[in-house]
Amino acid sequence: MKVPFVDFASPYLELKDPLDAAYHRFMESAWYVLGSEVEAFELEYAKYCGSEHCIGVGNGLDALHLILRAYEIGAGDEVLVPSNTYIATWLAVSHVGATPIPVEPDPRTHNIDPERIHAAITPRTKAILVVHLYGLPADMDPILQIARKRGLLVIEDAAQAQGARYKGRRVGALGDAAGHSFYPTKNLGAFGDAGAITTNDTRLAERIRSLRNYGSKKRYYNECKGVNSRLDELQAAFLRVKLRKLDEWNARRQAIARLYMEALADKESLHLPCVPQWAEPVWHLFVVRHARRDVLQKQLNELGIQTLIHYPVPPHLSGAYADAHLPLGSLPIAEALAATVLSLPLGSHTRSGQAAYVAEKTRQAASEY
Repeated sequence: MKVPFVDFASPYLELKDPLDAAYHRFMESAWYVLGSEVEAFELEYAKYCGSEHCIGVGNGLDALHLILRAYEIGAGDEVLVPSNTYIATWLAVSHVGATPIPVEPDPRTHNIDPERIHAAITPRTKAILVVHLYGLPADMDPILQIARKRGLLVIEDAAQAQGARYKGRRVGALGDAAGHSFYPTKNLGAFGDAGAITTNDTRLAERIRSLRNYGSKKRYYNECKGVNSRLDELQAAFLRVKLRKLDEWNARRQAIARLYMEALADKESLHLPCVPQWAEPVWHLFVVRHARRDVLQKQLNELGIQTLIHYPVPPHLSGAYADAHLPLGSLPIAEALAATVLSLPLGSHTRSGQAAYVAEKTRQAASEY
């Protein structure tokens, strides 16, 4: 059996009629930038997340960058970031001239460890950038408690967690602002790059609406040196269709995750995901750990099972951050995760038969060593 890591064809086939209708509506409107589709999606996604505002932007990195810039975080400032995350989280901080300060994760959840945040705070710290990694919410209450006590902003990177809940509340409205990515692989994925910012801060929302559009609220009247990062009208039209299916598609992911958890529970050589009682993950990724990860991946690949590694190189060991002077061994938890994590196929259109095959072959392979 061939099991792809991501099935890009099936979502379109399932939603062909409404997606095609959205395309024709967009074309017939003859309005292609910052029109009614973006406005409607912003209202619908804000309501979905439980936030007051949503601002559509070009991609997830821009979303985080614009939040930091709108809060006037820049040169000389520090932002706490997870040591274990996709590099975009760090890049957003670097792009405003601030310094990303890595904080190690809880080895059980792979998310930033609230207990380690205190030691990383300095007089230059302005914000904590929290990632809901793999679709699992970070433990927000203790993080928010620390931030409020120290006068820090809390920014969510919710790129992998559309629809996830923390103590009954959806991510995206838990901190001061949140950045979202709608890259095609995401739980709510566009058919190209797309992103958004959600917030309850009206002043911040107004500033970001200007920043994303050349620093202008009114054409040719530029209030600041902005950028061009606008959610595309066509992508917004497609996202509106897919948003209506998001909870259903997340439920499918949750069913596959339960199958994996039950089938692999007794394999001591495999470290399965940890889900705290207060979390309702949406399983953007199903990440296991194994001491001989590369051997396991090779065996599964030979059996037709496509797996990926999220992420093989932690940001501090990448060439991009060589100037941070964080050598091998400086962030041991992130490094240990990078050496052992493996993502099994799981998506909204992964079939139960495929998942059963993955579980069976993973059990067999893990039993061999």
